[in-house]
Amino acid sequence: MASDQEIDEAGNPPSSPKNIYKDPDDGRQRFLLELEFVQCLANPTYIHYLAQNRYFEDEAFIGYLKYLQYWQQPEYVKFIMYPQCLYFLELLQNANFRTAMAHPANKELAHRQQFYFWKNYRNNRLKHILPRPLPEPSVAPPSSAVGPPSLVPPAPLSAPSPGSGPVPSPASSALSPMQYGIQSVSNLPKNDPRNSGIRKRK
Repeated sequence: MASDQEIDEAGNPPSSPKNIYKDPDDGRQRFLLELEFVQCLANPTYIHYLAQNRYFEDEAFIGYLKYLQYWQQPEYVKFIMYPQCLYFLELLQNANFRTAMAHPANKELAHRQQFYFWKNYRNNRLKHILPRPLPEPSVAPPSSAVGPPSLVPPAPLSAPSPGSGPVPSPASSALSPMQYGIQSVSNLPKNDPRNSGIRKRK
């Protein structure tokens, strides 16, 4: 006759393994290591190093690159300091790009284009922010001394010209910090010691 213990083991399905690995620091170190590796991908020279050492021929490494795409989610992307790493991570999903990065000329091309982007992106963005002219002060019409104040709300101070477009609201007519800087610099006298005409004698 079977014992009670054997009946219990036969009747119950096997439970999950008891030795499940759990990070001692709740995954903090893993998070930091993966963040560091993903940000290293912003460097084309590092990608070239990985290609030269045949990391891209390892299927496990390719699977790891696919796994790392979770960094593009909003809750993780806020930790990225070099956002171009996400662009390179997306490019590394393509086998042609991985193969091309093994060639030094392609590495130099990617590095050069990245440099030009960093150099010119801010200036190109600022070209699209057009400075708005300062609002011109308008003279208020003389008020008559006789008669009670009118209950009609006052008319706008300046009427727009026919081709000027919509009237900006008070909030939108505020100057940006750059416009304040441009106006204040243009109104100040220039004190350049090179143009003062005073020269020191030897």
